[in-house]
Amino acid sequence: MTTPTSTSPLETAAALRIKVCGMREAANVAAVAALQPDFLGFIFYPKSKRYVAEALDAELLRQLPASCRKVGVFVDEAPAVVQQQVARYNLDLVQLHGHETPAQCAELQAAGIPVIKAFAFDADFDFETLRPYAPYCAYFLFDTKGEQPGGNGTTFDWSLLQHYPLEVPYFLAGGLDEQHAEALAKLHLPGLYAVDLNSRFETEPGLKDDAKLARMFRGLRPNFTP
Repeated sequence: MTTPTSTSPLETAAALRIKVCGMREAANVAAVAALQPDFLGFIFYPKSKRYVAEALDAELLRQLPASCRKVGVFVDEAPAVVQQQVARYNLDLVQLHGHETPAQCAELQAAGIPVIKAFAFDADFDFETLRPYAPYCAYFLFDTKGEQPGGNGTTFDWSLLQHYPLEVPYFLAGGLDEQHAEALAKLHLPGLYAVDLNSRFETEPGLKDDAKLARMFRGLRPNFTP
């Protein structure tokens, strides 16, 4: 993987937000929330190994601090169902990880729900694909192209994002691990807003190693104190 142009670690790391995705168990949610991530992600896709099913505690989510924004992850789900889950769990945003259309994003945006639209990324990705979505998405997310809609656990060549042409900020996902902390802290890419941490920080699907996450947070945030 080629590392793109770098800038001051302090300058970039201070602004780089952190999302921890694939949360499910109440005690683990509380432990990870104590690290003060900017976003926590909860997967509502039944085919995912991290599917929340009925394990997710709606009251716990309502008690999380406002600074920790709650993201519901959906794959080709009907907008009406997405809206029901947003209301049930008091979600702040939704992440659409399937083949959702710009019209579906617009419908959710019109309902007052900010949208993160995820795209599978590789060397052949056409940035023009994004333009019809841009008016209806608060953020994009770029994940490594693979067999699954997400959570493939591998990185892609970040330098390809040096050519990102739009003003919609995006999340960087795909196999991010502790070994990437230093490079991420120095990363300077147009539009980069946040990193998305998931499978590389698990002891099992849906259960995060909060000690390992704390080390990653420390590597990304110079002033981090758990």
